[in-house]
Amino acid sequence: MKNIEFYRFLISLAKDLNRFYKKNLDKPFKAFNKGKGSDYDPVTIADKKFEKFIRSKINKKYPSHSIVGEEFGKKVTKSDYSWVIDPIDGTRSFVIGNPSWSNLVAVCYKGQPIFGLANFPELNKFYINKNAKEAFLFKDNKKIKLRSSNEKNFKKIKLSGNFHGHFSLDKLKKVKKILPMMQFPCMDALSYSHFCEGKIDVVFQCGNKIWDIFPLIPIIRASGGMVTNWKNQFNFKSGNVLVSPNKILHSKMLRMLRPLN
Repeated sequence: MKNIEFYRFLISLAKDLNRFYKKNLDKPFKAFNKGKGSDYDPVTIADKKFEKFIRSKINKKYPSHSIVGEEFGKKVTKSDYSWVIDPIDGTRSFVIGNPSWSNLVAVCYKGQPIFGLANFPELNKFYINKNAKEAFLFKDNKKIKLRSSNEKNFKKIKLSGNFHGHFSLDKLKKVKKILPMMQFPCMDALSYSHFCEGKIDVVFQCGNKIWDIFPLIPIIRASGGMVTNWKNQFNFKSGNVLVSPNKILHSKMLRMLRPLN
């Protein structure tokens, strides 16, 4: 299968998603909590309708492919190709009217993400990789090549990070040098996307699910970035993600995050 076909499909999907949102979902809604106990994990009718829409497009074009999505689980086939969907990444932002939420879609081959789309309907832009070496931002009818930061001086980095309440205060004291460095807001996929533009030098988060990060990995790599978990592995079951522009900064951040592993 020609890879350029996936690239073109995802561009078309981004445009379709924006039209779908403005026609069907840009209106008042209610949010529901699907979290357990005291956990707050909001979901809206838009999450479900977005995912159904994305699945319908994939099923029509690639009926033999597997699909996994946040809201409707897995469709398993024998194909080597699979799709990973986060219909609304940043539902909390969506609920309060913050425009930083996005639609995330990944194409995977034998379980590894090879193409990604991060679409921001309210911001009228989307990020996508064309291949392993090229990624682009589409905004205002312009196509802009993405390139991550070339910063190597750790003291000068712009760091966006979030622990999402996963660690106790005693644990966080072990990484107290990182805390004052977190001076730039962490806004889900938008922070990773800003990394790809070179606006942010390092991004880290914990608690990410496969649909939060797989669609972004191909874009990050094609823009020149590195992405691993906090143990320097390509294994995101822990949900701990670190993105850096080079080995110098990546190694430094891994050492600083080590007490939380």
